Amino acid sequence: QVQLVESGGGLVQPGGSLRLSCAAPGSISGIYAMGWDRQAPGKPRELVARIMDGGSTNYADSVKGRLTISRDNAKNTMYLQMNNLKSEDTAVYYCNVMGSDPTSAREFDYWGQGTQVTVSS
Repeated sequence: QVQLVESGGGLVQPGGSLRLSCAAPGSISGIYAMGWDRQAPGKPRELVARIMDGGSTNYADSVKGRLTISRDNAKNTMYLQMNNLKSEDTAVYYCNVMGSDPTSAREFDYWGQGTQVTVSS
C-alpha cells in the first residue's frame, strides 16, 4: 500500500496563508501528474489544482491567483501555496499522484489521507 504523506493544514484567519506538502515514496517512478482535490462538508469533492511532469498547471476558477501548485520531481514532493484564504476554502484537502510504472507500464493513482484546512476568524 503506497502512502502519500501530507502536511501543512491547520486553522488560519481570512486573508492568511498556508502551505501544504505532499510527499510520495522515493521508490515510485513514472509520475506524470500530481494534484490536490478538496471536499467541504456537504459538498462533492472538487479539483483544486494539477501539475504535470512538464510543469504545466491547471486550477479551479475559484482559486486562480490565490493558490499556487509546484513540485520537486527529485523529491517526489508537491506543494500548494495558499494565499489570501477565504472561508469558502475550508475543506479537507487530498493529494493525488498519477503515473505509469516505467517497467511494467502499469498505471497507478494514489491518494493521501487528507489534511484539514479551516479558514475562520
